Amino acid sequence: MEIMKNRSYLRKLRIESNLKNYDEMKKHFKWSKFKKEIHWMEKDKLNTAVNSVDKHIGTVRENKVALIWEGEKGEEKKFTFREIYELSNRFANVLKKFKIKKGQRVFVLLQRVPELYYSHLGSIKYGAVAGTMFPAFGPDAIYDRLENSEAVALITDSELVKRVDEVKKKLPKLKHIFVIDKPKGKEIDFHKEMEKASEHFKPKALNPEDFAFMLYTSGTTGKPKGVLHAHRSALYEHLTAKWVLDIHDTDVYWCTADPGWVTGIAYGILGSWSNGATSLVYAGRFDAEKWYELIQKYSVTIWYTAPTAVRLLMGAGEETAKKFDLTSLRHLCSVGEPLNPEPIKWSLKVFGLPFHDNFWQTETGGIVIANYPSMKIKAGSMGKPFPGIHAAIVDDEGKELTAGKEGNLALKPPWPGLMKTIWKQKKRFDKYFLNKWYLTGDKAMKDSEGYFWFVGRGDDIIKTSGERVGPFEVESALISHPSVLEAGVIGKPDALKGEIIKAFVVLRKGVTPSDALKNELQMHVKKNYAGHAYPREIEFIEELPKTQSGKILRRVLKAKESGLDLGDTSTFAK
Repeated sequence: MEIMKNRSYLRKLRIESNLKNYDEMKKHFKWSKFKKEIHWMEKDKLNTAVNSVDKHIGTVRENKVALIWEGEKGEEKKFTFREIYELSNRFANVLKKFKIKKGQRVFVLLQRVPELYYSHLGSIKYGAVAGTMFPAFGPDAIYDRLENSEAVALITDSELVKRVDEVKKKLPKLKHIFVIDKPKGKEIDFHKEMEKASEHFKPKALNPEDFAFMLYTSGTTGKPKGVLHAHRSALYEHLTAKWVLDIHDTDVYWCTADPGWVTGIAYGILGSWSNGATSLVYAGRFDAEKWYELIQKYSVTIWYTAPTAVRLLMGAGEETAKKFDLTSLRHLCSVGEPLNPEPIKWSLKVFGLPFHDNFWQTETGGIVIANYPSMKIKAGSMGKPFPGIHAAIVDDEGKELTAGKEGNLALKPPWPGLMKTIWKQKKRFDKYFLNKWYLTGDKAMKDSEGYFWFVGRGDDIIKTSGERVGPFEVESALISHPSVLEAGVIGKPDALKGEIIKAFVVLRKGVTPSDALKNELQMHVKKNYAGHAYPREIEFIEELPKTQSGKILRRVLKAKESGLDLGDTSTFAK
């Protein structure tokens, strides 16, 4: 009963937002004023791992729980900041023993286990460039990343290493493979080496522009690209976690993202721990009841997840949520793809709290546009630019457009989180920039109050009968129908209209597909969105193709419809 009272108390507690007045902060913001927010080493040098963990040693946070880990079978482990500090030190010493050099790439291919988190930090602390890969990757995807990055070391397990073995002969640079369980042959026993290593290590003091970590993102064509981030990103990850995710010292924070995705690094490790959060990590698959059980069990206060997960929770129904005490929650955020208005309305009804959508990319290094806890939400909007970020809608020549006009979503460099480069592809890096703007590749619109609205990826925009239609709004209209769980919308070539709108629809459990329902959905979109922008074709499917991070892969729907090559498929959800 006491636990229940404590949870209710957390909800009733009126915690003041870290960002109290957005407009004032935006007006007077200067990056130089906030350098003191992070831990600097000698002579203006830093290390993002030191900023996330080591700075808490010798403070009241030292013995605070940093990581709560629960496995798929219910096993539980907890680590304090002191323990993460010592374990990451040990791994840095392991890298030293094996003569890894500063700047060499060290990759992790693991399920969401504690070893992933502290070895990633240890690599950065040592001065290596840390990389992560999704455990769902097959041999070809693993090869692409390890070969392109010229990684010298890999941390993995006895099951995943079998995939590496299939391509190992083609990876001459990969000298050291650490296995966390049952190593064989020339594989290195990770835990044996950890036991022998010292828990004391002097971390490398690095230049802000030195490489810290890298992640690979896939495109519509060609090989995945390696996005490199510098140690200066520590300031950006810290401030965005503080002001957008609103992390306080008292919070138990759950970011559901896998560290194979940039959100799992920036806000599952670096920015969240920089702010002293107690972070929950769950190693199991999605299950609505289990997720609610975790929130109840650990009194989660801040929850950061993907719109796909929110829609799946909607599909599980309100009654499922009502079985659990979720009153510990005080702030909800989402990222990965635009959040339709319907899930926001649903979360208000079920949790008494709205999900706050935000927008960013692997390349931006952190959240660049957001709905803040102290700011009014406009359902379906991306929100407003982070203080210190100048965002605009520009035309194809880079000229800024006025409010209400659709164009290219652009950001004005520099900011601390912006990627340093694309690994070994300077021309590909340079293509991001036009007339001193960073182009996101997205089409958007800014309204008269400064809120930004996502229209679609540049190559997702549908041109039908001379009109431009963004898939997001059509999808939102479809999702607002009580029979629809998810929808993906594309333009299908048409001799008369140029393109027609086709929708791929996932129905809620228990709903039967029919021609009558197709007609009903078409009329629903006509009524709730626009008469010219309704889907002339609707196909009911079991699930939409998505990335590991939950983004709908409209290009895959389009390619399948047209019988075209799917491009890079390595980041597809399995």
